[in-house]
Amino acid sequence: MKTICFYFQIHQPFRLKRYRFFDIGNDHYYYDDFRNEDIIHRIAERCYMPANKTVLEMIKSSGGKFKVAYSISGTALEQMEVYAPEVIDSFKELAATGNVEFLTETYAHSLSSLGDPEEFKEQVKRHRDKIHSMFGVKPKIFRNTELIYSDDIAEQVYRLGFKGMLTEGAKHILGWKSPNYVYASCVEPQLKLLLKNDRFSEDLSMRFHNFTWSEYPLTADKYMSWIADTPESEQIINLFMNYEVLGSLNPAESGIFDFFKALPRFAAEKGISFSTPSEVFNLLKPVDCLAVPYPMSWADEEKDTGSWLGNILQKEAFLKINEIGERVRLGEDRRIRQDWYYLQSSDHFYYMNTRHPGGGFSPYDNPYDAFNNYMNVLSDFIARVNAQFPETIENEELNALLTTIKNQGIEIEGLQKELDKLKKKSAKTGKA
Repeated sequence: MKTICFYFQIHQPFRLKRYRFFDIGNDHYYYDDFRNEDIIHRIAERCYMPANKTVLEMIKSSGGKFKVAYSISGTALEQMEVYAPEVIDSFKELAATGNVEFLTETYAHSLSSLGDPEEFKEQVKRHRDKIHSMFGVKPKIFRNTELIYSDDIAEQVYRLGFKGMLTEGAKHILGWKSPNYVYASCVEPQLKLLLKNDRFSEDLSMRFHNFTWSEYPLTADKYMSWIADTPESEQIINLFMNYEVLGSLNPAESGIFDFFKALPRFAAEKGISFSTPSEVFNLLKPVDCLAVPYPMSWADEEKDTGSWLGNILQKEAFLKINEIGERVRLGEDRRIRQDWYYLQSSDHFYYMNTRHPGGGFSPYDNPYDAFNNYMNVLSDFIARVNAQFPETIENEELNALLTTIKNQGIEIEGLQKELDKLKKKSAKTGKA
């Protein structure tokens, strides 16, 4: 019996305001609050709220047979809490059905898996804790930013305790193989993998409301017929996409919501079920292992990381922010840690790409404008970090110093407790 695994990515960065050279050292607030609030309100109205309502209706009308998985970045959750708390409530309502699985990712939707293993570990832990505190569930499955995956990342993810991961079904990795099976990592065979089916996913994310597409208009009946016609041995169809497919990339007038509502009915007619990633991993065994020596993603035809780290601008910005990671983690300044997360969002690097400048989502005129603005902000941020921990102090020396201070604090706290005990004892003796 075939099953469909729906997974949706939900992410919003904290977009930067226009930050000029002369702001460095004078202005430590970097964000365009008006733009961020406006965008989250618009997307909540067009996508998040009607999409969640649609998914809830699909779960109920199917008698609990429709299931779905979400990965919501920490920065998106923070903005929802501030600007659109009703979206959080609607996700909690979905979570209560038991038909929704929440996945773990990097808190800031960052590229830390490619440049800073320690930061990657911290962000994954923070995101997992955020999901648990907000929805009362502990994610078991991991999906990296933009489905970025490699053998090195697989090792990191497995060491963090995950048994399964989602990634791209890239042709240059699969070759003649089909993405419609469960696979395993070659370097960590216990780590199971689900691979995105490009064709069926992009029918919805890229072609659904394309009037020139030969299959337009796409109906739920036709779509399920295509899936049913795949080889019988191919048991799992992974439909991975951005949640904005529902209402934003495909506007409501395209019929996308009605299309989705009809899917469970036609799936049932053709004997197709729906499963969460955890259910798939529990039911199916890997048919083979995959070796991925170089990072891949779900972006562009190349399915690589070139959209974020493909040119000299992006690489320079990425190098600069990674250079200060250890110093930031050594400190306890909450404002610096917050800015540190926000500045790592992959979007800042995406805006600098020259493959397809901005991709239609950039707030900048061109990639060079994006680079200059980001580097101005980063210059101020680095100066703030260095003000706490001067560059003249080596990281190892700084770490040792902070450890000593921490130990001294513990010792002082212990002595204070002893002193308090003695004072209480003395007071009792005096009364006697």
